[in-house]
Amino acid sequence: MSKTATFTSSAEKSLAHHYFTLTKPKVVALMLLTALVGMCLAVEGPLPIQQAVLGLVGIALMAGSAAAFNHLIDRRIDAIMARTYQRPLPSGRIKAVNVFVFAFALGAVGMGVLFFGVNALTAWLTLASLLGYAVVYTLYLKRATPQNIVIAGIAGAMPPLLGWTAVTGEMHAHAWLLVMIIFIWTPPHFWALAIHRKADYAKADIPMLPVTHGEEYTKTSILLYTVLLTLVCLMPALVGMAGTMYWVGATLLCLGFVAHAWKLKFAPTDKSAIETFKYSIYQLMLLFLLLLVDHYWV
Repeated sequence: MSKTATFTSSAEKSLAHHYFTLTKPKVVALMLLTALVGMCLAVEGPLPIQQAVLGLVGIALMAGSAAAFNHLIDRRIDAIMARTYQRPLPSGRIKAVNVFVFAFALGAVGMGVLFFGVNALTAWLTLASLLGYAVVYTLYLKRATPQNIVIAGIAGAMPPLLGWTAVTGEMHAHAWLLVMIIFIWTPPHFWALAIHRKADYAKADIPMLPVTHGEEYTKTSILLYTVLLTLVCLMPALVGMAGTMYWVGATLLCLGFVAHAWKLKFAPTDKSAIETFKYSIYQLMLLFLLLLVDHYWV
């Protein structure tokens, strides 16, 4: 193989990687886990394979589309912030028009997969979630109010419900309970990052809570939300969705989140905010894995 061909191949791989980055794959992976748990808890026996697979594919495509639109809309802000200035758009690696086409194509294919391969309810709910995140939050709420992540949190909390409707074709109170867990989890998760990146948000003139109300107010809010989250996370056991294993594990995981929030408020270090943020990701992931294990093996 010639040097030219090798260089071209490397450039193509690099470009593909940049497009893949636009979809926020780590975020989408966590969303798919919660959607899968929603599917599993919705049925007593084995999953309907076709609906489950197509449901996850469609949700992944539309979530990736929403993420790419987020990159597109926030490209000027991203260029200012230290955390995001090397993203594909602000760094100039991909043109804005190409990202728009990419995001639209992902969304259209995902919508088609869900509408024709799964059911209309899941397709429309997923589209509403996409618009809620990519348009309502990114285009308006993010710049309008320090409660942006609270109000728009419902959009990011939808995957368990989407998974549930994908295999049943109907909404259920238990699915909404899973949505509530993520909805309450989102503010303390994101505010911890906002404290860590307060200077960036202030520079970009984004009214995140630490910027508008100060760090101490935000830390108190995080602590109160983690206490509320603990109560909400116990509800699946109280309503019969899960058993003792989940109850014990969820309690320990939530108390860990409360402990991180307590340290952030009363005994902070330079790394307390980012450590709280990172813990919250593992806490949600393990919480939903506990639901899965409890459902099948306990």
